[in-house]
Amino acid sequence: MNSSVSISADDDLSVLRLIRSRRVGPATFHRLIAEHGSARAALAALPDIAAQSGVSGYQVCPEGVAAAELAAGRRAGAQLIRCDSPLYPASLRDIDGAPAILWVRGDARLLSASVVAVIGARNASSLGLRMARGMAAGLGEQGLVVAAGLARGIDATAHAASLATGTIAVMAGGIDVIYPAENAQLAAQIAEGGALVSEQPPGTEPTARHFPTRNRIVSGLSHAVVVIEAAQRSGTLITARNALDQGREVMAVPGHPMDARAAGCNALIRDGATLVRSAADVAEALQQAPQREFVTMAAPAPVRPVAPPAARIAPPVAAMPLEDRILSQLTPSPTDENDLIRDLGMAASAVSAALLSLELQGRITRLAGGRLALS
Repeated sequence: MNSSVSISADDDLSVLRLIRSRRVGPATFHRLIAEHGSARAALAALPDIAAQSGVSGYQVCPEGVAAAELAAGRRAGAQLIRCDSPLYPASLRDIDGAPAILWVRGDARLLSASVVAVIGARNASSLGLRMARGMAAGLGEQGLVVAAGLARGIDATAHAASLATGTIAVMAGGIDVIYPAENAQLAAQIAEGGALVSEQPPGTEPTARHFPTRNRIVSGLSHAVVVIEAAQRSGTLITARNALDQGREVMAVPGHPMDARAAGCNALIRDGATLVRSAADVAEALQQAPQREFVTMAAPAPVRPVAPPAARIAPPVAAMPLEDRILSQLTPSPTDENDLIRDLGMAASAVSAALLSLELQGRITRLAGGRLALS
């Protein structure tokens, strides 16, 4: 993608009008810039191009719509970073279909640091969550910035563990629409000490089609993608495939063969991904891989809890019954009961009663040393 020089004379309004015009995605945007030299020229040419393609009455994005988006972004406290901006990360600029623009809340310099994505299952086990916590914290201690998709489970845990050292959350919807709703407080903290990123217009509610495009940004920003728990068919593996296509290192934490959440990771390792067990393993693999020079970040001051931002909260998902939550946290590998109770964040008495019920149903097994496992 080489439009960084071509659009330097354009204003934000013209660039936004082009990328928001009907049937103009990132790949088409960059091709139009290459062919016409500027966003303004491409906008002028679009109706004729559409007519030649058999589309009659084509109209480009109105100026008022783009102006409203710029105003909404400012109200959300975000800055617009175009693909020709010095703040636009070089790693992302190199991928196919690179975003024409990014909305960013927080420290945009993080996008150009050495980034490692830590991603995985939404219904992560307690062991998976602890692995994500240790992995993200360890990567941060080594001066690496952690990226993920602000999803529940592995993503959210990785973000929380790297708040003090730098984390990037790539959002599927608009920069002012927090999804899932339970991550509103976390998103506020990331905006305070890290960076929230979206290519969608402010106010956009996330839909299924937005998540794969979000995933390509997560991997595109990163030197490597570390996968912790992923089912055989999951959005996490889409990100891993994006990373491979983009020439990134793919690493995976192995899991128990009987745990469906480990199937994707085990398959990645079988197919050549680097097996990692800790941040030290990731650092060693990065040193051995042909990589661009790292830009490490000095750790910022610890992030203080802040009130959720004045952002739209996407509709919450119905609360999962406690027994189902417990089952979603356990795997065939043993988990300490006290760790499980802490991860669930519920009263020990309620968890103990649910555990007894599950044990009587034969769905879990108690092991020596206060440990639990799926039957």
